Amino acid sequence: MRGRWIRLVLPLVLVAVAGAGAAMAATASTHAQSGTVRAVKSKSFGMILVAANGKTLYRYTLDSKGVNRCTGDAACVKYWPQLLVKATAKPTAGTGASAGLLGTIKAAHGMRQITYAGFPLYYFVGDKASGQTTGQGFEKEWYVVNAKGAFVKHAVAGGTTSTKSTSTSSGGGWG
Repeated sequence: MRGRWIRLVLPLVLVAVAGAGAAMAATASTHAQSGTVRAVKSKSFGMILVAANGKTLYRYTLDSKGVNRCTGDAACVKYWPQLLVKATAKPTAGTGASAGLLGTIKAAHGMRQITYAGFPLYYFVGDKASGQTTGQGFEKEWYVVNAKGAFVKHAVAGGTTSTKSTSTSSGGGWG
């Protein structure tokens, strides 16, 4: 009787596991973009990076060059989706962005996360339209990125392109 139960239930368990993997891969691909990063002028922060869809890109202060420290935290991943491309695609520099600063690091499900100046790039789920920067300064760990790849931690006076920016990290966490 036990052997029969295993033969009946095991295929159902395997189908459920495969379905979960496919769902995760589909979620990852919904965050994939054409891989184009460009710089646009923000009234508040000067020249900042955006993705092909016009959404603002951010850096996480806890990341280091080539290292994404967000994906290990479920809350972080929920609010800060990675800027992804398919593993076979190369990111491209649009207007104002430097091709020499673009790169990728390994991400899940055959995807790669786009980096700029070596640091991973993310969206903020609270930015619903292009040009929004509602994730700026979140928990003093998330900041928009300038065309040189540095954090922009403060608004610029009069909307000029000179920024007070830094590429240093400050501590903190998700609590």
